[in-house]
Amino acid sequence: MAKAGKRIRNARDGIERTKLYGLDEAVELLKGRASAKFDETIEVAMNLGVDPRHADQMVRGVVNLPNGTGRTVRVAVFARGDKAEEAKAAGADIVGAEDLVEQVQGGTIDFDRAIATPDMMALVGRLGKVLGPRGLMPNPRVGTVTPDVAAAVKASKGGAVEFRVEKAGIVHAGVGKVSFEGKAIAENIRAFADAVQKAKPSGAKGNYVQRVAITSTMGPGVKIDPSTLNAA
Repeated sequence: MAKAGKRIRNARDGIERTKLYGLDEAVELLKGRASAKFDETIEVAMNLGVDPRHADQMVRGVVNLPNGTGRTVRVAVFARGDKAEEAKAAGADIVGAEDLVEQVQGGTIDFDRAIATPDMMALVGRLGKVLGPRGLMPNPRVGTVTPDVAAAVKASKGGAVEFRVEKAGIVHAGVGKVSFEGKAIAENIRAFADAVQKAKPSGAKGNYVQRVAITSTMGPGVKIDPSTLNAA
């Protein structure tokens, strides 16, 4: 416990808790303080001026990170016939129809992202109570209900990240690994922030992006000056 405490203190050393850092500097601060024995994930959190309890203030979308996420994503596809074959050829980890629905209903969820063809949604809809709370329910708004399953599988494998605002008005996502070059992490964060900006709902009033911070799995949080999130 003492060792972990010392590591955290060392990681925080030199980071001012109230200072707003430029994005590039903040990324380098995190990278320079990463000391875990594994490749830590970099996560961004954005506090938004919305109340997601109101339908016209919901923020949701998907973004393809230009440099990927650095993690292996297991993709399940609900499809039949030719579409099932297309999904397999594109690299889907699990493909099925009624059999896959039964498997999920039985509690076996061995995937990180689910995609479905439109004709399968009558069946997949039964899984709402199981997949919904886990953020895995296929949805046309984020491209996971689509006839083009091959493109959806490739996007999921290549760095597509879904986001959805939480009750407190916070949206967050993993945007890379500390082993990435600083420029690649910053590009991913800017792409994510741009997607969140574009998903600004009609009901949002006043200051939309209120606070932004990044952190690594075992590292401290670093506050970001939102004005530095714009593409350079």
